[in-house]
Amino acid sequence: MQTPAKILIVDDEEVVRRSYARILEGTNCKVRAAWTWMQVSELMQDDPCDVVLLDLRMPEMDGMKVLKAIRQSWPESEVIIITGYPTLETAKEALTLGAYDYLAKPVGPDQILESANGAIQHKMWALHTEPDKPDCETHGIQSAEVPGNTAESPAVIRRAS
Repeated sequence: MQTPAKILIVDDEEVVRRSYARILEGTNCKVRAAWTWMQVSELMQDDPCDVVLLDLRMPEMDGMKVLKAIRQSWPESEVIIITGYPTLETAKEALTLGAYDYLAKPVGPDQILESANGAIQHKMWALHTEPDKPDCETHGIQSAEVPGNTAESPAVIRRAS
């Protein structure tokens, strides 16, 4: 039996939290949500998540500060930044601070699933764990089929050129 991946959704908009949760609950994931730093801190202290989907701009907290705090306190957790205000500067800063991915809103279900699955795979490889624990099934998408995981992907081809 697979251990469900634990995913925390952090966004100030309830409709966004519910949408992401609906996408991920159909997979082998345990999904929780938060919208304040106090909630994030309490949930992570009680049971650290494998992946955190983190909004960059929220009224009561700065997503970059939250990213930095999560990476310092729970370095084994992967963080995916999702923002409605993408810039090259914030993307560079987020990746420098240790974010696994940086997505621009609006994001589709496939983007959420692919990024979450990639983050879980990255965590497993970093921790040298079995490839099936924890795992977030992505409705039949195998990791080799996820865009960006093959040598033929445009990103890899551009880097190699």
